[in-house]
Parts: sequence; C-alpha cells; structure tokens
Amino acid sequence: MGKGKSIDPRDVKRKENAKMQLKRNIGYFDGVSFIIGSIVGAGIFVSPTGVLKHSLLNVGVALTIWTASGLVSLMGSLCYAELGTALPFSGGEYSHIKRGLGSLPAFVFIWTSTFTKPASNAARALLFAEYATQPFYSICPAPEALKKCLALAVLWSLGILNGRSVKMSAWVQTVFTLLKMMALSVIAVGGIVLLAGGRKESLTRFEDAFSSEIPNASQIAEAFFQGLYAYGGWWSLNYMAEEMKNPSRNIPLTVMTAVPAVIIFYLLVNISYLTVLTPKEIVSSVAVAVTWADRVIPSVAWIIPLSVAVSIFGALNSSMFTLGRLSYAGSQSGHLPVLISMLNVHTCTPAPAMIFSTTIASIFIIPSDLITLTNYFGFSAWLMIGLTCASLIVLRYREPHLPRPYKVFLPVPFVMVAMSFFLVLAPIVWSPNLQYVYAFLFMLGSLIVYLPFIHFKLHFAFFDKITCHLQLLLEVSPADGSAESKCE
Repeated sequence: MGKGKSIDPRDVKRKENAKMQLKRNIGYFDGVSFIIGSIVGAGIFVSPTGVLKHSLLNVGVALTIWTASGLVSLMGSLCYAELGTALPFSGGEYSHIKRGLGSLPAFVFIWTSTFTKPASNAARALLFAEYATQPFYSICPAPEALKKCLALAVLWSLGILNGRSVKMSAWVQTVFTLLKMMALSVIAVGGIVLLAGGRKESLTRFEDAFSSEIPNASQIAEAFFQGLYAYGGWWSLNYMAEEMKNPSRNIPLTVMTAVPAVIIFYLLVNISYLTVLTPKEIVSSVAVAVTWADRVIPSVAWIIPLSVAVSIFGALNSSMFTLGRLSYAGSQSGHLPVLISMLNVHTCTPAPAMIFSTTIASIFIIPSDLITLTNYFGFSAWLMIGLTCASLIVLRYREPHLPRPYKVFLPVPFVMVAMSFFLVLAPIVWSPNLQYVYAFLFMLGSLIVYLPFIHFKLHFAFFDKITCHLQLLLEVSPADGSAESKCE
C-alpha cells in the first residue's frame, strides 16, 4: 500500500473559506470591545443615581452594591462562558435554552426578544439623536421629526454596516469603546486626583461611608436591581460565539477581562462623582457627568455630552450586531422564516437577519410611544438568564461527556438561577401592575404561533415563491449546515 497523502493546512483553510457559513473574524480584543460596549451605555454618564437613591444616600452601602452587582454579573458571564465554549453557536441564550430545555422555551425566548430587543435599540437610537441634535438648539427642544429621522438614519447605517462586513463592525465597535473608556478615564482620574489632593469634605464622606441611615431589605434589593441593570449586556459575547477565533480560549479570557474592567471603572467613576458632588446633588442632578464636568473641567465640559452620544452609538452597534445573530440562529432552527438564516453570497454575513431586526426597530421609532410598553418586560431578561443557567445545570447531568474547554464551579449556576427568579418575582410582588399581566400574556401568546407553525409544521407554498424572489433580490444563499446541527 502506498503512503497516504499529507493534508495541506492551507487547503483546509481554503475549503473552510469557500463554505457558505459565518466566518471566524472576531478576536480577543474585538470580543472585549463588544462586551464593554454593550454594558457601558449612557446610564453611567447621565443617571447613575438609582443605586444611591435606594441606598438612602448611604455612600458605603451604595459602593458595596455596585461591587456586588458587578460580581453577580461576573458569575453570570462565567456560566455563559462555559456554555459558549461547549456550544459555540450563534444566538446566545436562545441556542443554549433550546439545547438544554427544548424547543418551546427557546421559541418563547425568541418571540419575546423579537419584540423587546428591537424596541431597546429604537430607544437607544432616539437617545443618541437627542444628544446629537440638542447642542444645535441651545435651550429649546429639538423637533421630534428631526430626532426620529436621525434615529432612523443611524439605525439603518449601522444595520447596513453590520449586514455587509463583520470586520468593519468590529473595528467601529473597538474605536467607539476606546472613546467611551477614555471619557470614563477622564472622570475616574479627575476624581482620584482631587481625592488624593485631600479635599476635607470628600475625605469625610468616605471615612464615614456607613454613618448614614441603613436601608431596609426591600430598599437594598431595589438598589441591587438598579445596579444589575447598569451591568446589563455582559451576556452579549455568546451571540457571536460562532464567529469567535479560538472560542475555547478567547471566550473565557474575554469575559474575565471585560467584566472586571467595567466593575473597576464603575467604582472609580462613582467615587469620582462622590468626591466632587454630595449624594443629594447626585440624586437631584439630571445629568451627573455634566454637573461633574461643570465643577472640575468647565472649559471643556462640552466633552461629556459628546461622550454620551459616542457611548450610546457604541452600545447601539453592539446590540444590533448581537440581535442579527439571534434572528439568524432562530431561523436556522426553524423558528423564524428560512430567508432570515441566509447569508450574503459575497460577504458571508447574515444580511437578511440584519434587515429583519432593523426593520422592527424602525417600526418602534415611528410611534415612539410603543417603546414605553417594553418597560414591563424587564423581568423577562432575568427569566431568560435563569433558564439559560438552568440549561447549563441540565446539560452537566444529561450530557456529561460534552467537551467543555472551560467549566464554571457548579454552585455558581445554582446561585444565578435563584438570583434570576428572585429578580423576576421581586418587581411584580413589590409593585404589582396590570401591565405585567399583559407582558406575561404576550409571552404565552407565542403558543398561538408555535403550535401550528413549529410543532405541526403548517406551511404555505406561496411563502416559498416569496423567499425565492427575495433571495435573488438580496443575493443570499442558505448556509452550509448550521454549526449546531453538526454537534448534535
């Protein structure tokens, strides 16, 4: 018998690149930028007051809650790191819930997310438009029509960018993340310098940090809820796991870099605010960072509103990128129309998924009152986090031999499940509202679609003709088998 032919690694790489599938273009630094960009939005600049307010202006309690909220977010991100390395598929929580708990819970997730996540993007786009247009109108409010037009322009610019080039989207994300971190660094360093300078009233504030009234259990829980909201976005990396270079190494490393970095910056920025402003001034300020800048760097205070706009833009880009991957994964599993999982034949990007998610976000901008409806879906985010961590536990016992390059300490997901269901029930119990019932009924309404179209596979032939025409128009093609189907 002759010798077997040696396999040239370059030939393997060429074949991989020739396949119609998402490409692994996202590296370690890109991943760090996406996580930080998703977490840090406008809140830390404009209104980091919720924690302090519910802590009854107790500085020590507030800083402790900021730290504890960050640690809980880190615990959650480590759970997601295990799932992302074991199951490196697009779709984040959706893919993990589907693998661990089944098709129906996954469909409820994507049904709810198709409503809430585009609404969140619409709200970000409108907030960006508010900060971008206000300098041109001085004390007068900018026209609503102008803000909506600018918000739509930003949405579609980012939608087209994300639909055409992953590398360009990652570059934009890195640039805007660096800019927002530079702005936070200015605030953090400014506070440290002033504190090191020995301002007597500031030092007293920190020396007697716990001397104020101590909040009760329900107030601490509400402050904790506000803190966790500020760290929202730590879960974003798993949506792009299928596009990560060397996911078994880079996903845990990225998480362990980005989330602790945000915790440190949040603490330093809050300390800086408390160095310059009293707790009462912080709580009463409309935009805390602007007030801080007026006191510390009045000659260049304009940099803060600009930084807020930059921060929102970066967060919006990250959110749109991840939402496109969620729609793509849902379509690959048959939970959304098949066209949405197709890839552009020239760039191998999920262009139809980006068009789909951007169109829904645009609908929310036009009658922007719709966005207020999504305020009552806040509990659903923690419900899905709880279900995702429960999926991790289920998979540990049901699929013990599944390769897990990174394994989290098993009690951590149990703590996250308990924490998640507490955060789901707490706002409903403490401030019951009929809108929560409507939100829950909307989630149950997914059964009306799931049973005929997913479970019984009801299909209309004319959809195939529409799909064919749109496929030719958009120059898209089905992917060469999903990564998930190869692992099952």
